[in-house]
Amino acid sequence: MAAISAALVKELRDKTGAGMMDCKKALSETDGSMDDAVDWLRTKGLAAAAKKAGRVASEGLVGVVCEDKSGAVIEVNSETDFVSRNEDFQALVKSLNEIALVKNGDAVAINAAVYPDTGRTVEEEMTHQISTIGENLSIRRAQTINVSNGVVSGYVHSALTPGLGKIGVLLALESEGDKAKLEEVGKQLAMHVAAANPEWISKEEVTAEDQERERKVLREQAADSGKPDEIIEKMVDGRMRKFYEEVCLLEQTFVIDNETKVSKVLETVSKEIGSDIKITGFVRYGLGEGIAKEESDFAAEVAATIGD
Repeated sequence: MAAISAALVKELRDKTGAGMMDCKKALSETDGSMDDAVDWLRTKGLAAAAKKAGRVASEGLVGVVCEDKSGAVIEVNSETDFVSRNEDFQALVKSLNEIALVKNGDAVAINAAVYPDTGRTVEEEMTHQISTIGENLSIRRAQTINVSNGVVSGYVHSALTPGLGKIGVLLALESEGDKAKLEEVGKQLAMHVAAANPEWISKEEVTAEDQERERKVLREQAADSGKPDEIIEKMVDGRMRKFYEEVCLLEQTFVIDNETKVSKVLETVSKEIGSDIKITGFVRYGLGEGIAKEESDFAAEVAATIGD
């Protein structure tokens, strides 16, 4: 039997999109012949994923899971919204979310992890699911948040099933106060983040580069007023306050009552529970954000389907 090198396995994997262990087995079964190994994988239905790997996957689900003082959010993409309503796909996302929590959101560790009850790695399971479901699937991103004291709260907007939907949020509150009260306000703040989509927690987190970029735009806008430079700077300062209110969580108006600043909400709850509360982090995933979706007409879609 011919020696099966790592380079040969990688070449077959690049050609077919099949999992690493499947490629190694295919080469072993075909005495190292690349063409025969490709055919072997096709026969087993394991090379079908290669045809789909280049197709845009911008639908799917965002998953959120919280456990004690940790939480994980993951985005798993499919090509169509129809797949997101498939119970098998939902189970896949939930399992991947649990793995992401254990592996601290590390992409390499997630892909290398053993997928439950299969003997396959996550990477190999994804290839298997692509062949089974018939669409390109991908784990786009994952992230975890942890606290030493306090709670990590999660929220999924318009959840299809508990923990799965189109927008997912994690929010970390550090505090030694009553946990039940922290979970209550944490859930409300996570809902706020889903709706208001802040970029930073506080003004202090906004980078000098981002501040100067915004000031430059505002100066150019104010310059059209024809007012003196010192007046323009005051105008810019006023508009910067508005900018912070739009992008900084603590400066935003709380969506629950639409009148109180988030910073004031924390201050009030801190007094109620007799312990300071600090937001130490948040993550908001919107399904498919930033992915360029392909435009195609119906005839093209039919042709592409026939071609598969």
